[in-house]
Amino acid sequence: MSGFLITFVSNIKRMNWQQLISNKRLGLEKYHKVREDDRTEFQRDYDRLIFSAPFRRLQNKTQVFPLPGSIFVHNRLTHSLEVSSVGRSLGNDVARGLMNKHPELIGTLLSEAGAIVSAACLAHDLGNPPFGHSGEKAIGTFFSEGKGKWLQSYRDPKTGDQLSEAEWNDLIHFEGNANAFRLLTHHFKGRREGGFVMTYTTLASIVKYPFSSNLAGKHAKFGFFQSEIADYQRIATELGIRRLECEEGALRYVRHPFVYLVEAADDICYEIMDIEDAFKLKILSFDETKELLLGFFDNERKQHILDNLVHVSDTNEQIVYLRSSVIGCLENECVKAFIEHEEELLNGTFSGSLIKHISDVPRNAYQRCEEMAFEKIYRSKDVVDIELAGFQVMTTLLDLMVEAVCHPEKTYSQLLINRVSPQYDILAERLYDRIMAVLDYISGMTDVYALDLYRKINGMSLPIV
Repeated sequence: MSGFLITFVSNIKRMNWQQLISNKRLGLEKYHKVREDDRTEFQRDYDRLIFSAPFRRLQNKTQVFPLPGSIFVHNRLTHSLEVSSVGRSLGNDVARGLMNKHPELIGTLLSEAGAIVSAACLAHDLGNPPFGHSGEKAIGTFFSEGKGKWLQSYRDPKTGDQLSEAEWNDLIHFEGNANAFRLLTHHFKGRREGGFVMTYTTLASIVKYPFSSNLAGKHAKFGFFQSEIADYQRIATELGIRRLECEEGALRYVRHPFVYLVEAADDICYEIMDIEDAFKLKILSFDETKELLLGFFDNERKQHILDNLVHVSDTNEQIVYLRSSVIGCLENECVKAFIEHEEELLNGTFSGSLIKHISDVPRNAYQRCEEMAFEKIYRSKDVVDIELAGFQVMTTLLDLMVEAVCHPEKTYSQLLINRVSPQYDILAERLYDRIMAVLDYISGMTDVYALDLYRKINGMSLPIV
């Protein structure tokens, strides 16, 4: 048995850094050239995202807690900026470590790892709908168990068009990660090229679940809709990302190694920043928060931190200092894990997240934070209330807009259709394309915009002249 395993592993096609990092842009391959100025192509990716409307809209999208009143907590925008900052450190430190380990990589595009991971981190939440993760659930369950179930067997009376099984899987497993990839690559109306025209490697670095929706399973996770499969295949072929054998009609690849760095930056920020936000909102006491954060360090390091805390009188600033120390610890641990497991990452045989492979003390402390967050934060009244409200708003908008694009001849349908920006092709010939255009429109909304539209549609508010 062991001999078989050795033979199997030795036959795996190993990915390589030279091919995995490409500054070609999807859709502009024939115009590819290296520009002579201070910005690299990956830094251009970052700048394109920063100045884009979808990125700006993240400031009005829920992260975990409801959007702020007197106490400011994280929204999707501040979260994405923090993840990007940690991602830059992870990428730079990994590049430095790998070039020390492999001197032949000095002078290659591997040195741009920090810029690539930073840009991918900025983009990782672009596809998330309003109202946090409850918005994702609301979309998927609208089709799988809600009012949208009728679409599974619906046949367009005009064209005879019907949703395929693969297209139906896209809808019932709607996923923010796949939606981000669509947003960055899709040919929306009015755009000369597809999406943001990002580099191949930045795009590959955001695809956390590189498989099609018919492999989504009970966790409803996948990486690209049917409409973007060809784009991901093109990227994977260009970068030499290994494809895995799976059931007929399904598509599955291993992750690009940089996905693990984007995931680690996200894991570090959302878990630790949620703990800090919970302290600010008095969901966790000072002592509870302090104990959780000190748990990441061995006794020697813990004593050093406590000695420094003596000079900080404000409790909020003490938590800020502890939080920054924890993030630094986790960043170093994830870099170490990445470099130690480089061969598995390049073979596509690495299992789990980087956080699962760090040292025992910080890994156990991270798990305690997860347990506390699940027990006290994600079940708190304010969080549950936003989920309940989000479900109602999203379900109503979906119900009305899906009905409108399936029956555009109706008077009320025309009113709704006229409300939609022309960049969304909601009158496309194919049924699937019309439904996806509705999801583009609704998932791109901010919490405030979605709630405002919900109120107007239901006659609860009118525009003031």
